[in-house]
Parts: sequence; structure tokens; C-alpha cells
Amino acid sequence: MRDYYLYLEDMVNAMEAIERFVKGIDFDEFQHNDMISSAVIRKFEIIGEAAKNVPETVRSKYPELPWKEMSGMRDRLIHFYFGVKYDLVWHTIKDIIPAAKSGILKILTAGQ
Repeated sequence: MRDYYLYLEDMVNAMEAIERFVKGIDFDEFQHNDMISSAVIRKFEIIGEAAKNVPETVRSKYPELPWKEMSGMRDRLIHFYFGVKYDLVWHTIKDIIPAAKSGILKILTAGQ
């Protein structure tokens, strides 16, 4: 089994990729640019799958991080329940990813 630090690094790498993909674009361009939105969705799938592999003992030490939501977003996107809600994805990019990335980086830095 992979060390959970590697999953956390996967999550940070995917979050940083999402930030690069959407840099300099607005919501309208995001939802109409299939290449960008597809790349972002794929990275969310990676984040969600990695989040599921972080042990509960670690997740419980950092309840301020949206572990369940990160895993759930992956499930909704990969199974395309009722189609992609681009506004929800955009909100997550702009409002959730920065804080989540910061929290995960703190875990990695702390060596937990």
C-alpha cells in the first residue's frame, strides 16, 4: 500500500494543476471550453480518489479539511450524475481548493 503522504502529494499536485488550468479565464470560458473543463474534472477525480486513500486516523486529526466532500465530488463527476454542474465545480475551484490545498500542505510540512 502506498504511504498516505504520497496521496496527499497527489492531491496537492492535482490542485495546483487545476489552478494553472483556470488561470486567467472566467466562469463562462471554463464551462464552454471542453478541454479545460475536462482536464479539471479529471484532476478532481484524482483528488477524490486520493482523499479516499488517506487513512481515517489522519483525516480525523484534520476535521477542518473537507475530506468527505472531496471524495464525494469525485464520485459525482466520475459517474456524471445528472451531468456536470459547472457552477459547483467553479465554486469549488475558487472557494474550496485554496483552503484545502493550504491545509494539506500543513499536514505534509508537519510530517503527520
